[in-house]
Amino acid sequence: MSKKITVKSIQEIKDNGEKFSVLTAYDYSTAKYLDEAGIDIVLIGDSLAMVALGYETTHSVGVEEMKIFTKAVAKGVNHAMVVTDMPFLSYHTDVSTAIENCGEMVKVGANAVKIEGYSDYILSVVKRLVETGIPVMGHLGFTPQFLNTLGGYKIQGKTKEATEEILKQAKDLEKAGAFSVVLEMVPQESAKYITENLSIPTISCGAGKYCTAQVLVSDDIFGKYSDFTPKFARKYGDMKTLITECAKKFDNDVKTGAFPNDKEVF
Repeated sequence: MSKKITVKSIQEIKDNGEKFSVLTAYDYSTAKYLDEAGIDIVLIGDSLAMVALGYETTHSVGVEEMKIFTKAVAKGVNHAMVVTDMPFLSYHTDVSTAIENCGEMVKVGANAVKIEGYSDYILSVVKRLVETGIPVMGHLGFTPQFLNTLGGYKIQGKTKEATEEILKQAKDLEKAGAFSVVLEMVPQESAKYITENLSIPTISCGAGKYCTAQVLVSDDIFGKYSDFTPKFARKYGDMKTLITECAKKFDNDVKTGAFPNDKEVF
C-alpha cells in the first residue's frame, strides 16, 4: 500500500532531484482513478468554474461550490495529497475570513489549499494559515484570478528583471511557509532559474520541464473539454468523441427498441 503523500514527502521529492505529478479532479470517480494511477497531488482547481460549471472565467465560482467538489474528490483519494484552489475573494478581504474559508476546505477533506498572487497581505495570510496548521501552495506568474489587472492571458517573467521579481516573490512565499509554488505561463528558462534558486518545489503550469512538478487540467488531457485548449496542455485521450459516440449508440438503441434487452430487465 502506497504511503499518503504529504508536505514532507513532496519536499523529499524536490531534495532528491525527482519529479511529481499534479492533475485536477472535480468528482469522486475521477479522483479515484487519478489516485489509482499514481498521481501525487489531486487539485480541485477553480478551473472547474469553466470546465465543470460552464462559466467564462474562474471568478464566478464560490466557497460553497468549492466545498462540495472538495468533499467529493477527497472521498475518492487514499494516496494523493488533496489540494483545493481557494476561489476569487475567498481570502482577499481579511486574514480571519481567509483562515475560516480555508479551514472549511480542510474540514471537508483538503490536505492543503492553493492561493494565487503576491502582496504583503497575501504573505500575512500564508503565514497565519501555516501557523494554524493549513499547508499552502503558492501560485505566481500568470494568475487567472488577476486576469483583469494583468490585461489578459499574458506570459509573465519574459525579462531578467521580471524573472528576478518572480523569484523574490517565490522566496518570500517560501519564507512565509508555503510548501510549494505554481509557476504559470512563465518561459522555461525563467522557471528553471527560479526552481534552482528555491528550496521548495516549483510546479509548472506551462512553465517548461525544469520545475519539480507538472500540473494540467484533467479535462484538457482527457480531451473532454473542447471549448479551449492551452498550448501547454498535451491531449492524451479523446473523451469528447467517446462520450458522444456512446450517447449516440444509446439514443439509437432506445429509439429502435434494442435497449433494454431480455438480460437488462427484471
